[in-house]
Amino acid sequence: NNKDTFFSNATRSRIVYHVLQRTKYYTLTELEGLLSICKLINNGAYEAAFPPHEGAYKSRQPIKTHGPQNNRHLLYERWARWGMWYKHQPLDLIRRYFGEKIGLYFAWLGWYTGMLIPAAIVGLCVFFYGLFTMNGSQPCQEICAAAEVFMCPLCDKNCSLQRLNDSCIYAKVTYLFDNGGTVFFAIFMAIWATVFLEFWKRRRSILTYAWDLIEWEEEEETLRPQFEAKYYTVERVNPITGKPEPHQPFSDKITRLLISVSGIFFMISLVITAVFAVVVYRLVVMEQFASFKWSFIKQHWQFATSAAGVCINFVIIMMLNVVYVVVTHLMFLSEYPRTESEWENSFALKMFLFQFVNLNSSIFYIAFFLGRFVGHPGNYNKLFNRWRLEECHPSGCLIDLCLQMGVIMFLKQIWNNFMELGYPLIQNWWSRHKIKRGIQDASLPQWENDWNLQPMNIHGLMDEYLEMVLQFGFTTIFVAAFPLAPLLALLNNIIEIRLDAYKFVTQWRRPLPARATDIGIWYGILEGIGILAVITNAFVIAITSDYIPRLVYEYKKSSSWRSALGMEAVMGPPSFMDFRYRDYRGPPWSSKPYEFTLQYWHILAARLAFIIVFEHLVFGIKSFIAFLIPDVPQDLYDRIRREKYLVQEMMYEAE
Repeated sequence: NNKDTFFSNATRSRIVYHVLQRTKYYTLTELEGLLSICKLINNGAYEAAFPPHEGAYKSRQPIKTHGPQNNRHLLYERWARWGMWYKHQPLDLIRRYFGEKIGLYFAWLGWYTGMLIPAAIVGLCVFFYGLFTMNGSQPCQEICAAAEVFMCPLCDKNCSLQRLNDSCIYAKVTYLFDNGGTVFFAIFMAIWATVFLEFWKRRRSILTYAWDLIEWEEEEETLRPQFEAKYYTVERVNPITGKPEPHQPFSDKITRLLISVSGIFFMISLVITAVFAVVVYRLVVMEQFASFKWSFIKQHWQFATSAAGVCINFVIIMMLNVVYVVVTHLMFLSEYPRTESEWENSFALKMFLFQFVNLNSSIFYIAFFLGRFVGHPGNYNKLFNRWRLEECHPSGCLIDLCLQMGVIMFLKQIWNNFMELGYPLIQNWWSRHKIKRGIQDASLPQWENDWNLQPMNIHGLMDEYLEMVLQFGFTTIFVAAFPLAPLLALLNNIIEIRLDAYKFVTQWRRPLPARATDIGIWYGILEGIGILAVITNAFVIAITSDYIPRLVYEYKKSSSWRSALGMEAVMGPPSFMDFRYRDYRGPPWSSKPYEFTLQYWHILAARLAFIIVFEHLVFGIKSFIAFLIPDVPQDLYDRIRREKYLVQEMMYEAE
């Protein structure tokens, strides 16, 4: 009845952009015609093409008494304002204004943030359990009381003997993250990841039904103009539509795949090289910190070395992230994905692989390699026959792992929040300063007000998803070493939702609305992270932490905790003569100095048994939970089947 309201604003924008992408323009030299508004923007004929906002996002009249001026104003008042942080998101309004694709992103982000609440509570309980039982821990008590036990120097030149009780504080801090609740929390988080993904599928099915996306399939996607322009001379019949369309030859696919794989391996090699450089830096400076003039740094030189290494590693991570974006764009110059979803999935997978390896490679090194190949007294292994390999702190390697994760996670979240809001605010202020007039000048048309805003990131939602998926990896993969990770993620995401909302509504030009039925390739990546999390947490508990040695000690009850802990000792009263260092080797006065003792093999067998039992138990629970939770709620499933039945009845009656 009313053609002005038949299509929503978002649908109108999609239709117009579809026409603009496929309208040919002609030049004096190319009479066959070129495609796409994109090429006109690239060659400078136009400066931008974007759908305008519906109006100003602020009003002089209160919304409670005068109502919203437009949907943008309503979104700002009920979603983007900081005072709305505790409110549910208006997903239907977000979908109508920005399209289904952005609506699904905020629905997923809100669901993920809500699911972090129980994970953060349990992680906090595990932390407080360690805090309240720390002073009663027998390992901490014996380490703090070992004033007459001296440890071998941890470096060759400037390090001296140190008392074991000097690491009392570090032992207590380590116990906060390495206690009896660690195994429980690792199992809980593995189950949590499965429940989160399974219930998200149910939530997604409800949204796709409510948003009329059940029958929308990827086959309906149109070809990218760049793909059409490249392969317009090679055609084949589309098996779905039955119409001829441009086709990419198999030889081209193989060539471009080889180029992509080569680029990925090159960038991963660059990351490994950067990690190796940080390792060399730590080896070089640790002796300098050990002889530092400041007494605090001299006493805590291992902590100073680790902290400096973490900060330098973070700077390298952020620099390499910029390099990855450039390299990935260069790789895509030789690729021509068929549809927009293929382009996004390919780009997203490459960026995830690059940044995941970049972000976690140093953490994997500390968790599984630091202090594992140092040798033994009299035969220490050295890098380039010059620098002695770095050892773990006397209280263990877990404190280095906690420091690495905590600092990188905290600094990265601060940096991301600044780049998401602070950078656009500065750019928009500079734009207003240059034109010397307000960004929401009522005398200007809406498109000109929007022109002064920042365009949406060229990657679309890819950067938003990538940030959250990497955070999900931090929250699950090494959660056994850092139980406070879910809490930090929760606090960040509460801010993240409002930052993104404020950015979309006030600081960015209105992005082109797009349809989608799910979060794309990101769901498969999240499932892969969940599987990897089970494996890494099993190895962290078994190898990095002292949980297994404690179990063996409590089981045997035949030697003191010092014997089970296994640290180096060269001096001490006779009561400590059975003391061993962490490698569980024999003492230098034995018949076979520094040979592995029977205790070493007992602990190794216990570690391997724990890894096997832990992985099979957790994977079994995950599979059982995934089986129990259906992807579609039963009432929604019945409703969909009822609608299909009614449609069939109508068709029969029409016939």
